Amino acid sequence: MMEMSKLNENHKLLSETNGNWNFAIKMWMNPDPNAKPQESKGSATRKDIMGGRYVMMDVTGKMQMPGEDGKMKDVQFKGMGIEGYDNAKKKFVSSWIDNMSTGIQSSEGSYDPASKTFTFTSVIEMMPGMRTPVREVLKMTDKDHMMMEWYETRGGQEKKTMEIAYTRAGKK
Repeated sequence: MMEMSKLNENHKLLSETNGNWNFAIKMWMNPDPNAKPQESKGSATRKDIMGGRYVMMDVTGKMQMPGEDGKMKDVQFKGMGIEGYDNAKKKFVSSWIDNMSTGIQSSEGSYDPASKTFTFTSVIEMMPGMRTPVREVLKMTDKDHMMMEWYETRGGQEKKTMEIAYTRAGKK
């Protein structure tokens, strides 16, 4: 058990993303393929927890959501993710919660050092019985930039529904 709890290069890889980040998000929520994406901005803080075994991300932003009157309004968004490397599974693992749902999303993934890209897969269930496969791709562009792309499979077709461009705070 002690051997399986040891940190390795995969934990260090996740720790390299620690710090304060600003992000710009685009979401394609409209089924019309020609519709413009919904755009917003926010910030994220990433830090080691549990002695470097995991990285916790705290996210804050604003999103446009329909109010009770049907008109779009700014809504405060809060989310939290935990990422790690599971030595027993030999996979990266991730969980996500936010104030727009009541579920916990769990993902597993891998890292490709050649492209500096993490790829996670999961299944989300936003509505009862509507299980949606998800593929999340996080590319480490350089030490100060990351790009996350989120793909959902609906009706047998995979479609990008979100992208988030992260820039380390204080950098361009």
